[in-house]
Amino acid sequence: MPIYEYRCDDCGHQLEALQKLSDAPLTDCPECGKPALSKQISAPGFRLSGSGWYETDFKSGNKRNIADKGDSGSASSESKPASSCCAGSCGCG
Repeated sequence: MPIYEYRCDDCGHQLEALQKLSDAPLTDCPECGKPALSKQISAPGFRLSGSGWYETDFKSGNKRNIADKGDSGSASSESKPASSCCAGSCGCG
């Protein structure tokens, strides 16, 4: 679930809310009680760490962390499979 940022247009109170994509936007400010909340635009930040789909599904052989300097392969010379993101149309491959 994404975390959305809100700001009250009346009192300036800011808050973050963990909501489903299908949830309606919040409207009532918890500080002043007025229906003046507006959703803010912010950049998402996340880090993929540990083992998971990105670590095991799209890499071949024993290459688990291509970014490691001790690995014999280079990340720039690796080619991503067509099923990864967008088959290279976004510039990722």
